[in-house]
Amino acid sequence: MRNDKLSVKSLDFAVSIINLVKYLKENKEHIISNQIGRSGTSIGANIREAQYAHGKADFIAKMQIALKEANETGYWLELLYKTNYISENEYNDLNAMCISLRAMLVASVNTAKENM
Repeated sequence: MRNDKLSVKSLDFAVSIINLVKYLKENKEHIISNQIGRSGTSIGANIREAQYAHGKADFIAKMQIALKEANETGYWLELLYKTNYISENEYNDLNAMCISLRAMLVASVNTAKENM
């Protein structure tokens, strides 16, 4: 198990997304739940892959994929909020986590690019 801040936050976020997907499926919402389930859990998976990258370019590519997945997840969260599947509080909490992950990913990518 990784203990770096980005790995921990991405795993915590994935757990929150999985719990959200369970709730959505219990409420008969399957289209968005499948999409957000894939993108929201993919963030941490790509961060994990990046930790054993085959060099800086591969590391950057994996982190950029994680960033794209985080951005997509933000879209699904907004859509769930605007269609009343999640409350404003739920949206704000999950979106704040997602924004934090995006900021950390941008910083990691920029640092890796500077060190190339």
